[in-house]
Amino acid sequence: MAFVQQSSPHARNARPTSRVMLWVIIAALPGLIAQTIFFGWGNLINVIWCIAVALASEAIILKLRKKPVRFFLKDNTAAVTGLLLGLSLPQFAPWWVSAIAVISAIVIAKQLYGGLGSNPFNPAMVGYALVLISFPVAMTTNWAEPTLLWQGAPGLGETLSSIASGHQTAVDGWTMATPLDEYKHKIATHTADEVLSHPTFGDAVARGWEWVNGAFLAGGLLLVGLRIISWHIPAGFLAGLAVMSLAFGSNADQYAPLSLHLLAGGTMLGAFFIATDPVSAATSHQGKLIYGAGIGVLIYLIRTWGNYPDAVAFSVLLMNFAVPFIDHFTPPRTYGHHKARRGVPGKSQG
Repeated sequence: MAFVQQSSPHARNARPTSRVMLWVIIAALPGLIAQTIFFGWGNLINVIWCIAVALASEAIILKLRKKPVRFFLKDNTAAVTGLLLGLSLPQFAPWWVSAIAVISAIVIAKQLYGGLGSNPFNPAMVGYALVLISFPVAMTTNWAEPTLLWQGAPGLGETLSSIASGHQTAVDGWTMATPLDEYKHKIATHTADEVLSHPTFGDAVARGWEWVNGAFLAGGLLLVGLRIISWHIPAGFLAGLAVMSLAFGSNADQYAPLSLHLLAGGTMLGAFFIATDPVSAATSHQGKLIYGAGIGVLIYLIRTWGNYPDAVAFSVLLMNFAVPFIDHFTPPRTYGHHKARRGVPGKSQG
């Protein structure tokens, strides 16, 4: 009896990259909807604009590299990069700041290294970090005040005009610092109760931000449930941040409480959608836990004693540097073989 001989791997129904990225986009929609409800139209406009710029930038650079444009655009990776930047940037960020961030992410952080699968750093975070350092005023003064969309927040036309013109005069009354920024700069001279009385905190953790982070958490758990991403990086990320906060930030009159670290800023977006980038993250399960925990620890250190109130971008990029080292010392065990040898070659293993 003749048998069909086929070489490994014997994977069935493998998801193509385009479908994986499409699920990432779908899972991020609850967070985008929550941002729109609580902070107005800014993030939705940014997402549409950033995706358009990302696709155009990728098409141009692929054409210059003489690569098949349509083939590579269909993998949806450029669209995901634009989506993540649109979700991360301030609601009233000028259009040219968003464009610079996206072009830097696609052209410099991705295509300059050879395209998908070759980039050592998370492209979206490279673009975000670049504009944050280059245009600090635009990146810190254009966050929208948390106001329900139907309760007097700037309309679609007004928001679009503000982003397109780059002048925030018309919406100055609707902008304020983020909760993390507010707490970081006020706690040195005020008590926790005085800081938390600011309107940006509302009656709960951080007015509107807790709902946005909850929506990204729900989307992230969907990705874990569908096995689009594994649980190791988000778990390590949140555990590292929580352990540092409990160890050093128990006094709310000195440091931001754990609830604020988890439910304000870009924590859940970073844990489930940014840190889990399959190209620039660690590969083994043990390595992913270490990688995620490192990001969480760095976020706390930078938020607490650094100059940036959120720090997700810088923490992810710093841990991207460490990925080759992590992968070298956390190789997965080959099926059917003994446990991988670790340590310095030539030294006794005991």
